[in-house]
Amino acid sequence: MTTDKDQQASALGYRPCVGVMLVNYSGEVFVGRRIDTKEGDFWQMPQGGIDPGEDPRDALFRELWEETGVIADKIAVIGQTAEPLRYDLPDDLIGKLWGGHYRGQEQNWFLARFEGSDDDIDLEAHKEPEFCEYRWVPATTVPDLIVPFKKRVYRAVVAEFAELI
Repeated sequence: MTTDKDQQASALGYRPCVGVMLVNYSGEVFVGRRIDTKEGDFWQMPQGGIDPGEDPRDALFRELWEETGVIADKIAVIGQTAEPLRYDLPDDLIGKLWGGHYRGQEQNWFLARFEGSDDDIDLEAHKEPEFCEYRWVPATTVPDLIVPFKKRVYRAVVAEFAELI
């Protein structure tokens, strides 16, 4: 049975977004613990919205800097997902995030090799930090660390980039 909430959600679109799987020379993946997570111990890779008229690759560099302080000359982009990946928000979050305009996100994922050192990471580079701490983890563990509604996307990202890592 379709509910009013289901009809409202299906009328909403997906927020254009980028995600970055940042890997170090050991093949480990950067994950950050979100400042605003109130329930659970969830970690995620850098990701964020694409501004109107912004190229996804430009959004990748901007989001990476905003969330990690890592600048463009400290990374090498080595891959991109063949297709954008979508996820839907849980029912209790629809209408509460992103001004209520979206039912989820459509993410263009990039794989980037980190060519700097941990000294190049500054979680407070942007005036509104997203992460309170970070760590490097094996790629296979990344889907286990994210909020449940994003696990399918994270599994797809790890699978698509596995040979490049």
